[in-house]
Amino acid sequence: MRDMHRTGSSAALPERPRRVPCRPADARRTVERVVTERCRDGALACPPETVADVLLVTSELATNALVHGGGITGFDVDVDPGGVRVSVSDRSGDLPVARPAADEQDRARPGGRGWPIVCRLARDVRVAELPRGGKCITAVVPLR
Repeated sequence: MRDMHRTGSSAALPERPRRVPCRPADARRTVERVVTERCRDGALACPPETVADVLLVTSELATNALVHGGGITGFDVDVDPGGVRVSVSDRSGDLPVARPAADEQDRARPGGRGWPIVCRLARDVRVAELPRGGKCITAVVPLR
């Protein structure tokens, strides 16, 4: 549909609301697309190792939001010369925790390993409480 009532205003049209991914695979596809586009458009070097790291961080954050946080309520990805920033929001105010190293018997229990992976791969990880409840976790994976 064309805008038939143009004004002299330079105001931009509002952006369409972004879809929040429902699954980790959807989040990874979004991140991969955005990273590819922004690195190409901004002439930034995005080595395959960085892309692999940010996709793993994205998977862990999205999975944790689904399994422990009551679902993904917000999602954002951005790329700048400093790195790739992924933000995932969920309904829970509970902070993420890393399960301590345990004996062999406990290792068979699934879960508890994603948060240390996020913290190891990201240069900056922040957890913020949201005004209407829940939290937003933002992780920045540096461009190498």
